Amino acid sequence: MEQEKRIQVSLLLLRLGVFVVMLFWTLDKFVAPDHAAGVFAHFYKLEGIGPGVLATIGAVQLVVILAFVAGLFRTWTYGLVLAMHAISTFSSWPQYLTPFDNLLFFAAWPMLAACVALFLLRDSDTMLSLDARRRRS
Repeated sequence: MEQEKRIQVSLLLLRLGVFVVMLFWTLDKFVAPDHAAGVFAHFYKLEGIGPGVLATIGAVQLVVILAFVAGLFRTWTYGLVLAMHAISTFSSWPQYLTPFDNLLFFAAWPMLAACVALFLLRDSDTMLSLDARRRRS
């Protein structure tokens, strides 16, 4: 497989992997609003967020991540996904102070690195990208 094709496959796999995680974080706002409200209260210090607000946040997030996985508006969607995940990662900082009690939180760092890589290499992420198809036509 040629170098360019390997890069495109790698970026597509990163995009799909990040999407899967973001999809379930988004769906949590619809499926388990009490859990999502608890996350907002504990990690973001935003108390009393109701199901309507969570559904609105979830709907906006769903639009962003669907455009992201489709490779649409890559500067904006990749940037927004990076920002959402960075906020999530950095807001969890107390968990990193007791690492062996919170090992799963460290999975956020490779995903953050993947989000940064996707943002920096967004113009090369053309496999199954609707933006790339639009530009070719």
